[in-house]
Amino acid sequence: MKIHTKAVHAGDRGKPGAQIPTATPIHTATSYFYETMEQLDRVFADEEKGYCYARYDNPSAAALETLLASLEGGDVALACASGMAALHTAIVAGLTDRRRSIVAANAMYGATVGLLMNVFEPSGVEVTFADVCDLEALRAAVARAKPGCIVMESISNPLLRVGAVDAVAAIAAEAGAALIVDNTFASPLLLRPLELGAMYSVHSVSKYLAGHGDVLGGAVMCKQEQGDALRALGRTIGPVLGPFECYLTMRGIKTFPLRMERQCANANLVAERLAVHPRVERVYFTGDAAHPDAETIRRQFPAGQTGAMIGFEIRDAARAEIFRFMDALQMIVRSTSLGDVHTMMLYPTMSSHRELSPKHRQRMGIRDNLVRLSVGIEAPEDILADLEQALGSL
Repeated sequence: MKIHTKAVHAGDRGKPGAQIPTATPIHTATSYFYETMEQLDRVFADEEKGYCYARYDNPSAAALETLLASLEGGDVALACASGMAALHTAIVAGLTDRRRSIVAANAMYGATVGLLMNVFEPSGVEVTFADVCDLEALRAAVARAKPGCIVMESISNPLLRVGAVDAVAAIAAEAGAALIVDNTFASPLLLRPLELGAMYSVHSVSKYLAGHGDVLGGAVMCKQEQGDALRALGRTIGPVLGPFECYLTMRGIKTFPLRMERQCANANLVAERLAVHPRVERVYFTGDAAHPDAETIRRQFPAGQTGAMIGFEIRDAARAEIFRFMDALQMIVRSTSLGDVHTMMLYPTMSSHRELSPKHRQRMGIRDNLVRLSVGIEAPEDILADLEQALGSL
């Protein structure tokens, strides 16, 4: 089935019976009992399909996980309480029985950098940063660090670099490392890392998948070979997503491909206009023909669909001018997130990369005049009009 069909149907029919609800129910029970202790014992032992305790499994979560695994071309998914919980779980799973060393992309979400440097490194995990878009440099870093994991983003946050996932997966395989790809920015519509050799694909489902700004959640997807270990880890540390959030995420995913297609189309129009605006110094957009990773983007992404995120630098602007510009926005939402139906703008220096030092941000190429735009599904004319009037206020 095509991804549009999977988004509508996968996960909804997990328990056939005389009557099947068209909307997956919300199961709030934390525990379950059976007619006999023998049956409960079989369920606990995974000898019989069933539910016993919500940290282990839950019908609402199971339905969502079936859907997520289907979208990503995987076999197993673990729904988590946030994207960062999902990433943390994936890295722990990836390091299991492997050398406690990580090679991570040198351009990533600030909280991911914080997780690596402030959680994993103090616990004895060596962390090395490398440019995953420079395969020779990455190969050299992997040879030196001998990592148990390689961590990257399918589209980097916020400067939108795109590494060749299949090539990085080959480097990881040669080194015996687990490749973990945060696929939040690209979404399964544009890229499915597991199909390109990644061991784990991670999402903040709060973003494009749920898509309506009303869910905090994450997910890890993998093939069956890693599935039992991932499920066991999830049962032990308990990062589980609640049933209401599972329901909302499933409801959002039913329209995810349609929303994402519209967002990609809108982003193309917005990026073209920003590129010629006199107050805009530089535009970062994966649909740009001059993008440094254009060849990888053409090869990995569907034709005409390159993402809905845009970064742009405002000419001669410092923090005060950025604040004045963003305060002037009338429709676009000033918010610390992305992927919603409405267009959203974020100031990375203040929010997504706030915890990094100015020198670290500078090394990553994040300047104080950079803003990040998540393009929504509104009429593109209205998005452009709001940007024009706000830029005109400077």
